[in-house]
Amino acid sequence: MSDFTPLRSVLYMPGSNERALEKARTIACDALILDLEDAVAPDAKASAREAAAAAVASGAYGRRTVTIRVNGIGTEWHAADLVAAASAGPDAVVVPKVETAEQVRGLATALEWAGAPEHTKLWAMVETPEAIFDVRELAAASPRLSALVIGTNDLVKELYAEHVPGRAPILPSLHTILLAGRAAGIAVIDGVYNDVKDTEGFLAECTQGRQMGFDGKTLIHPGQVEGANSAFAPSEQAVEDARGLIAAFEDGKGAGVVTYNGKMVENLHVESARRTLAIHEAIVALDG
Repeated sequence: MSDFTPLRSVLYMPGSNERALEKARTIACDALILDLEDAVAPDAKASAREAAAAAVASGAYGRRTVTIRVNGIGTEWHAADLVAAASAGPDAVVVPKVETAEQVRGLATALEWAGAPEHTKLWAMVETPEAIFDVRELAAASPRLSALVIGTNDLVKELYAEHVPGRAPILPSLHTILLAGRAAGIAVIDGVYNDVKDTEGFLAECTQGRQMGFDGKTLIHPGQVEGANSAFAPSEQAVEDARGLIAAFEDGKGAGVVTYNGKMVENLHVESARRTLAIHEAIVALDG
């Protein structure tokens, strides 16, 4: 747990916007995705690629996790994006519309051939029906893969579904991706919330995501960072309860049944409490 990396707030920033890249240095998000895909027009792809690589190489983002999202497999920009990102050495390269385990292995090999350092991981975006059907194998396909990122907008589109409060139309897919990520021992990051003016709806979806088990949420606006950071962090009460539960368990070893606040304590509860403390300590270290 000591190596836990907070990913409560993962903010997309357009790689073509130098002002945005500079502003990102001061935003209190846990992670950045410097985007070369949706946020960049075709005639700006090459310059965005150079700007994102330079931003990563600058080391100006402190302890934030900094990633680059390349254009998708099969596009005319994908190969050059992957080489540039590998050379820059971000914390991860994010690839959209990954659909199979074979593609994951191919991407990992391509990063290795392009000279990506060992610390540069792969984040696969899961956002199509094909990916959902193969997600268990996809999630376990390579040691370089460290996170699944859900592309909820594309998933809704592909399913002919609708964006509704509570996300009932895509809940089965979200649960399936979470199961695959947890089975593989990698992070799973929730999709974006589109209406940046709807704070109440955004916070409700953050709460839902935390309750479901996501590590954090991808964001499209800096104004969403504070809400995500709060929603995906253990509360003061949760931290206090975790410490108390662990202490009660340690004090009661060998004494038969151990209880804390009237509830029986077992190893599984202790493991959950230790994870809560690990998350809290990692957040404190990052914020500090």
